[in-house]
Amino acid sequence: FHRVMEMIKNGEYTRIKEMKGEAHFLRGYFASVMLFQYGPFVLPTEKPIPADTPGSDPVMQMPRASYDECVDYIVTELDKAYEMLPHHWTDQAVNDYGRATGLSALALKSRVLLYAASPQFNGNPDYKRVVNKDGKRLFADYDREKWSIAAEAAKELIDYAEKNPSKLGLYESAERIPYLSCRDVFLKPWNKEVIFALTKTDQVNIHRHGSPRYYNGYESAGITQSLVDEFEMANGKRITDPASGYREEGFSTSDYVDPDNASWVFAPQGSYNMYVGREPRFYVNVAFNGAYCIYDNQSEKYRWQLFFNGNDGKGGSWDFPRSGYVRIKGVSPAYNAKNNSSVNIPYPAYRYAEILLNYVEALNEYDYESNKNAIHKYMNQIRNRAGLPSLSGTFDQESMREAIRHERRVELCGEKRRYFDTRRWLIAEKTDGGPFYGMNVDEGTASDLNKVDWTSTDMQPFYKRTVFETRVFRKAYYLFPIPQLEINKNPNIIQNPDW
Repeated sequence: FHRVMEMIKNGEYTRIKEMKGEAHFLRGYFASVMLFQYGPFVLPTEKPIPADTPGSDPVMQMPRASYDECVDYIVTELDKAYEMLPHHWTDQAVNDYGRATGLSALALKSRVLLYAASPQFNGNPDYKRVVNKDGKRLFADYDREKWSIAAEAAKELIDYAEKNPSKLGLYESAERIPYLSCRDVFLKPWNKEVIFALTKTDQVNIHRHGSPRYYNGYESAGITQSLVDEFEMANGKRITDPASGYREEGFSTSDYVDPDNASWVFAPQGSYNMYVGREPRFYVNVAFNGAYCIYDNQSEKYRWQLFFNGNDGKGGSWDFPRSGYVRIKGVSPAYNAKNNSSVNIPYPAYRYAEILLNYVEALNEYDYESNKNAIHKYMNQIRNRAGLPSLSGTFDQESMREAIRHERRVELCGEKRRYFDTRRWLIAEKTDGGPFYGMNVDEGTASDLNKVDWTSTDMQPFYKRTVFETRVFRKAYYLFPIPQLEINKNPNIIQNPDW
């Protein structure tokens, strides 16, 4: 960039600096993608390698670096990016929204360091045998201080938010209604919770894949029963708590409405009681059989017909969710494929809620007793924004770990974080393998789809926990295999464990 004479002649020194910062951010970002998916990689050389360099050249035969060396490389790139970039997107020109910022570099740094501190990569006994041909270990022994480093990285963003509350923090709707706050953080472009957003992707697909077939939707974003079960009741109790009020039989005899806004009907009369009285985030994320479609521009309120012969069910097409549920997070009420009502909303790739969850997890793993006040403070900020009561009861490190993982699964569901979370926690063999349940999409019928009797005896067989898929998860799956073609080119690259 320092040789771009036209920009220099024009005096565009600030833009040159920003472009350098963007290059450092992209180097760190793409390296992090490799690290999360494949583990340690071959570090780039500082000097560019000519494209015609023969494969036999020593520079083309370099072994994989250690995991910690890869993390150091990424963090160094992101620190350089932070120093060169506008810190917040409001510091950019409007036409530059979506370009990297200093805070987006810090957000990625927080994620990288949290993963580095996690059990998969921090003292994993199964990875002790992963060594290069010269005997160099790629994964180090457990280091508790990595949790402290991860906490410090998240705290940088939290400190910025607390000093600049109008720029960064948890989004709340103008009415401070939890349902709208949790829903519209994805629908209000460039709200204060957004750290980095994707602007050039085909966002219409998010809306169409989460729309009913009746409205020309694809219904392809399914949700499992285990995730449905994870959402709490509106009173903040888990469905396994006898005091929660949860019922898994029968149907509601009246509408269940948003406690803060009666115009929002979360579960219409005749809904299966499993879906009544749940926390607001449940209705933000999950479309269930009989739920209202959220579109504003519909001639009359339409209820999802996910039962077998319903408009959105298995009997009419292969466009149906095999679990009987559809993910609707990020789907805009302004969208309607049938009416050609299209929307394009920047998608938050990094948001402040994740940073808070990163922080409390790192604090808890480092030392719960010393950090419990801060852990509860920031966990409760997320829960209270979602309309749930603050944490109550007695905790220790283990019980708080379960609470944090639960909160993370609910708050960040559908945001591509769970895939890596189950792996870095080394729980994927339990969570990602075995039978997966949903409702029974092969059952449930209505004689008149224009006037459905949601509680009829013909409908009731749909509401049965049913295995829709049995998945296999082997230990090898914690990391992707290095492509054999790459190993053939460079025999000094060793394969990932168990492949």
